Amino acid sequence: MATKHEQIIQYIETLPVGEKLSVRSIAKSLNMSEGTAYRAIKDAENEGLVSTIERVGTIRIERKSKGSIETLSFGQIANIIEGDVLSGKEGLEKTLSKFIIGAMQQDAMDRYISPGSLMIVGNRNNIQKYALEKGAAVLITGGFDTEESILKLADEVEMPVIRTTYDTFTVATMINRAMTDQLIKKEIMLVEDIYTRLEETRYLEIDRTILDYRNLNTESKHSRFPIVNHNMRLIGMITAKDTLGKADSISMERVMTKDPVTAKTHMSVASVAHRMIWDGLEVLPVVKDNLQLLGIISRQDVMKAMQLAQRQPQIGNTIEDQINDSIEICRHPLVTSDFPIYRFVVTPQMTNNMGTVSFGVLCEVISSVTKKILFAFQKRNAVIEQMDVHHFKMIQIDSTIEIRTNVFEVGRRSSKLDVEVYLENSIVAKAIVVCQMMERT
Repeated sequence: MATKHEQIIQYIETLPVGEKLSVRSIAKSLNMSEGTAYRAIKDAENEGLVSTIERVGTIRIERKSKGSIETLSFGQIANIIEGDVLSGKEGLEKTLSKFIIGAMQQDAMDRYISPGSLMIVGNRNNIQKYALEKGAAVLITGGFDTEESILKLADEVEMPVIRTTYDTFTVATMINRAMTDQLIKKEIMLVEDIYTRLEETRYLEIDRTILDYRNLNTESKHSRFPIVNHNMRLIGMITAKDTLGKADSISMERVMTKDPVTAKTHMSVASVAHRMIWDGLEVLPVVKDNLQLLGIISRQDVMKAMQLAQRQPQIGNTIEDQINDSIEICRHPLVTSDFPIYRFVVTPQMTNNMGTVSFGVLCEVISSVTKKILFAFQKRNAVIEQMDVHHFKMIQIDSTIEIRTNVFEVGRRSSKLDVEVYLENSIVAKAIVVCQMMERT
């Protein structure tokens, strides 16, 4: 029998694409608590069943494969900009290739317009018609209407005509942000991308004995196995340490570790790596929400995946990327140190409403410099585990700060650094950073 969580997911899957939903409506429809509905909707969002859009709410979307997540359909665009579809509904599932702002004469558009593009335009009917004839969709800004002949043409070419009350600049900004978000999501490596599937996973059932474990250990050369019941639900993990000095006839249930740490397919590899290093785990079972075993993920697989990801070019430019790109090495004639000094300029985008550097930006600068130092001198990537930051003085807009570091402890699994931030040779902030170290590249 399906759990309440699974019932909600199944119910969401039956909703038509574009349908709005909420925690309250789901709880009322299925006679369940709002807490259960909230957790299920969050999981549905992780699985790509729903999407939460600012000023619109949570809507049912078409599940897309990881390979096509960088694309947006015209239907999704309509939801993002809160638009009305006036015609051409047959083309809503087609994907957007690019968008064009119709701020030019018609004869100048040929080099920009192409099939699958989106023409953003006001009440210029000739441009609307021209775009449809070229195989592009039309987005009318400012809430204007259009001619009946244009709506008829949209149905004929099966390309949508969408209307929104937003202005052109706002619409272009919203679409550009949505496309960037999709690219960033595509670059985030998930557990589902690298875990070992069930058919390739070795496991033991609850009624097996230590003798069965030892036989499987000898056969597979592995020492850690999930323990499942007869419904393939995870109930424990067993390692070589659990079997030391135990008789062959003892059952799994008596020696296994109950309620083990697990991973879900929608989790990021980075978050799983943090947990495995923190707890000293070599293998995590991958399960469904009902604890049904899907496979395993090893620490070695996680580390290889993260090292590969860090060598890949970033397509979507995140805030972290922007900060990281702004940090550069500098030389200070009066400072002698075994480690390089880094410089960062506080731009307007990096400030708070008081015109001083945002505390979050300062923390990210310290974090980025820490990772650069450890990689440069240890040839190892790191995950920030703890950061204790003391901010002594305000750092104004357009200030150039220097970040100086001192590594005072390096271990196999962790490192500690002392980081000082200077402005005009005066210390303005100080941090102690503790990092988890990854395997050597």
